[in-house]
Amino acid sequence: MPYLSEIKTLDQLNSRLRTYMDEDAINNVIRAYFYAEQAHDGQKRRSGEPYVTHPLAVAGILASLHLDAQSLMAAMLHDVIEDTEISKEHIISQFGHDVADIVDGVSKLTQIEFNSKAEAQAENFQKMVLAMAEDIRVILVKLCDRLHNMRTLGVLRPDKRRRIARETLDIYAPIAAKLGMHDLSIEFEDLGFIAMHPMRANRIASAVKTVRGNRKALIENIRLAIENRLQDEGLASIVTGREKHLYSIYKKMSKRPFKDIMDVFAFRIITNNVDSCYRILGVVHSLYKPMTSMFKDYIAIPKSNGYQSLHTVLFGMYGVPIEIQIRTHEMDVIANNGIASHWLYKADKAEAKISGQAKAQQWIKGLLDMQSRANDSLEFIENVKIDLFPDDIYVFSPRGKIYELPTGANAIDFAYLVHTDVGNTSIACRIDKQLMPLTTPLKSGQTVEIITAPNAHPNPNWLDQVITAKARSNIRHYLKSQGTTEAITLGRRILMRTINNLGHNFDQITPETFDIFVKEAKVDNFDTILGEVGVGKRVAYVTARRLLSYQGVDENNLNDSADSTLMITGTEGMIMNYANCCHPIPGDPIVGFITAGRGMVIHLDSCANVAEFLNNPDKCVSISWADEISGEFPVELKIDYQNERGLLAKIAAMLSTENINIDKIRTEEIDARFGSMYLLISVKDRIHLANIVKKIRKINVVSKITRVKH
Repeated sequence: MPYLSEIKTLDQLNSRLRTYMDEDAINNVIRAYFYAEQAHDGQKRRSGEPYVTHPLAVAGILASLHLDAQSLMAAMLHDVIEDTEISKEHIISQFGHDVADIVDGVSKLTQIEFNSKAEAQAENFQKMVLAMAEDIRVILVKLCDRLHNMRTLGVLRPDKRRRIARETLDIYAPIAAKLGMHDLSIEFEDLGFIAMHPMRANRIASAVKTVRGNRKALIENIRLAIENRLQDEGLASIVTGREKHLYSIYKKMSKRPFKDIMDVFAFRIITNNVDSCYRILGVVHSLYKPMTSMFKDYIAIPKSNGYQSLHTVLFGMYGVPIEIQIRTHEMDVIANNGIASHWLYKADKAEAKISGQAKAQQWIKGLLDMQSRANDSLEFIENVKIDLFPDDIYVFSPRGKIYELPTGANAIDFAYLVHTDVGNTSIACRIDKQLMPLTTPLKSGQTVEIITAPNAHPNPNWLDQVITAKARSNIRHYLKSQGTTEAITLGRRILMRTINNLGHNFDQITPETFDIFVKEAKVDNFDTILGEVGVGKRVAYVTARRLLSYQGVDENNLNDSADSTLMITGTEGMIMNYANCCHPIPGDPIVGFITAGRGMVIHLDSCANVAEFLNNPDKCVSISWADEISGEFPVELKIDYQNERGLLAKIAAMLSTENINIDKIRTEEIDARFGSMYLLISVKDRIHLANIVKKIRKINVVSKITRVKH
């Protein structure tokens, strides 16, 4: 049975609207119905029914949520722009800007060609998010539209049913849950599960029916025991059993047997006020022993979607676990209908509406922030999916502000939740006043303080360690913008050197020449050209010759014998990489190898991996270390030794006194007496390395040290 009842006739809708809407508003909704009926005249659904039955059903679902007249008018008209000749301007003239904007926000993008179905869906969702930012009712209409489509999936081909069901489970059910619309979310999940796995759903439903019949008496005994005790204490309340829905059982079965899942009895207690909620909690704890670790107070600390309730788990009669939820009547409505419930309370409880909408708008603002930083719509939808599946934890700032994060989030996630600039400049954290690494996973109740430094910046490795979509999108955005700047700088240096090698001066090229090149290359500006040279997408030698030809230089006046060397300072950033095969360090003779997409990779000039490209100006660039070089550079050492207890600790202690980081270590046993140790350490230059090697050689059992160059 649907959680949100369905209507099929205009008279049924009229009757429902009269329970909460005035006559003028009802007449506007009915006028929108007749307008939609005329617009869709002759159109049929796959079932053969007139098409207008669909928008009527969507409006009926919204009416069961007590949504306002404009929402229902938009529901009646939500397919008119997409499926008929009627434009948004026509709707504005008939029903006003608000209704037209909701309809436009729900409509799909039909005028643009997409490379794939996934891209089209991602673009559609992105457009809807932008519309949601203007009016939250867009998503409410869209969710009810999707719900009726899910209820009528049976007439579609199996492959299309599965595709729509998968999209619903991935996107729309989590959005409904995020907005606190529990009933809608449950129906989405069950309908999606039935469409995806009909046989599994049927078997679980049969098993649940059998178990429920066998345990009906026990469930009723527990319910009566709770109800009688509350009556004795004079606490007015309603005690009901909570049904487990199919998809929830299915997901839990991946971790626990069906029998264990069904052995848990669940009840909900609805009362009149918050004070009674806490008094009832005390009564049920005196009736059955509580599991202290399972208690959650969502009244004092509501979820981000406005959900409030007390949760506790008890040891009931016969030792069976009992899950209890305790809430007020208003909390129950909000728990079931979420953001939609705030229209129900708007007449006399404006604060509830403002609070609920504010939470929803805050989430949508986060979506917009992710959208602005994503490279494309597919990356955006990936981030949204990550954001929609959290199990929440709650942590505190040093000033006591509560922040909600998904389970598994670390201090980096927290830093970006506080502010993007805090995340970008964070270097460490204090968790409950203890200094900890940023990657430390957080737990509910902890107080987290982020330590920042003005010159700090995100580490690319953070992308593999953060949990939240906000942190991931902000890190990607920073790395992308930083990489672009560095690519332009490196591209300019490479191009200047190449032009100098051809016997000309980069600074003498006129702005008109750059403009000609930009126009011919069909890019926005010359910085784009430089960036492509920097990351290896455009060959510097070819680019230089073309640029000089646009300048009017004769091919015969190009001198390829000139030589100039690109100087490496160690501050080039992410666009300059150091090869892992040979680990070059300052003082080594080196060569720059241009790799498409990665920029320049620095190798030893004796490295076998670049030997065949040394004379290819398209691939290799002559480079050398600058006199002033900064940073630390990895180098691998092989240490041959005679076995001795504590040797590794001795070497580690010696390196620690020299402030040397050990990045990686592994050992190989040659025989019972001898072995080899491979150390990856960070040094400043060859002189620094020589001093380290000299000190390691003084250890008696070390027989040989060699630098590893693969």
